[in-house]
Amino acid sequence: MRARSLVAGLLCGVGFAGFLDEVVFHQLLHWHHFYDRSTSTAGLVSDGWFHAGSWLATVAGLFVVADLQRRHALVGRRVAAGVLLGWGGFQLYDGLVQHEVFGLHQVRYGVELWPYDLVWNLTGALGVLAGVLLLVLRRRRRA
Repeated sequence: MRARSLVAGLLCGVGFAGFLDEVVFHQLLHWHHFYDRSTSTAGLVSDGWFHAGSWLATVAGLFVVADLQRRHALVGRRVAAGVLLGWGGFQLYDGLVQHEVFGLHQVRYGVELWPYDLVWNLTGALGVLAGVLLLVLRRRRRA
């Protein structure tokens, strides 16, 4: 059940990161769309699919959390570690793969990119590091 707690956290973390990216950077700030290499309409449609996918991950993660809670098998620290790993991993994947490798979109347009990319990827790396620390500290404490 410890592994399922981690998976639940990962799903929730990925979903949260996607939701945050979609709402803040796509909708409120209008900095980019999920796919910016076509028309505005294509960008909006891609945002819709992206938003649906992030909510699907969140709902799936919450179902796993609810099932574990019902079985009295939820390991809260592993869920928290999973959320940090999922969020940070998503952030790094988005920044390194989608922004740099595939060029689907950038954090923002019309500005010097490197400060935005640096902050984007650094926050993701810090999320992953915090998640790993939670897992490692838990393991050391049990030993």
